[in-house]
Amino acid sequence: MTKVYVVFYSLYGHVYKLAEAVKKGAESVEGVSVKLLQVPELMSEEQIKNAGAFDAKESFSHIPVANVSDLADADAIIFGTPTRFGNMASQMKNFIDQTGSLWAKGALIGKIGSVFTSTASQHGGQETTLTSFHTVLLHHGMIVVGVPYSEQRLLNMKEITGGTPYGATTITDHDGSRVPSENELAIAEFQGRHVAEVAKKLKC
Repeated sequence: MTKVYVVFYSLYGHVYKLAEAVKKGAESVEGVSVKLLQVPELMSEEQIKNAGAFDAKESFSHIPVANVSDLADADAIIFGTPTRFGNMASQMKNFIDQTGSLWAKGALIGKIGSVFTSTASQHGGQETTLTSFHTVLLHHGMIVVGVPYSEQRLLNMKEITGGTPYGATTITDHDGSRVPSENELAIAEFQGRHVAEVAKKLKC
């Protein structure tokens, strides 16, 4: 059985919605098991309430919290993080910074790594977040997989939409009011399926 882990951080729920779509895509591949995990929160409950995100956080509070040691068991890991000023969120960075022991043992070498993200605006750092995250994966010796242009929704010019060859994305608007579109969710699902297919082939 090929194991795919979807490890995400989300505050307002946008990345969580993408993570669910990624999971759905990966699960559609026969012989693949998928585990959905969230990284630990660094904000206090009061800070989350002040950010207006308490209800959103509660909606996915049932998702298990990831441990760094979990990663070594996966054949592929698909990370999801919102963008913070063109880079990954501090919660995800804190989690990643704890993987030094895995790096020292080469525990992630040869595994598939992939990333998806969200931003408040169309040009809010989606690609910088994804490609800078890829640097982390390369340091771990992982094989980076994105979204090839066989996913024709990347070429959608009829609407405002996220989606890049580096990974699935969504645009939330400055107040978080925009939810992931059908096009964006479909790209995320494609990414999950594509990563699972590649991981399955490599494991054989």
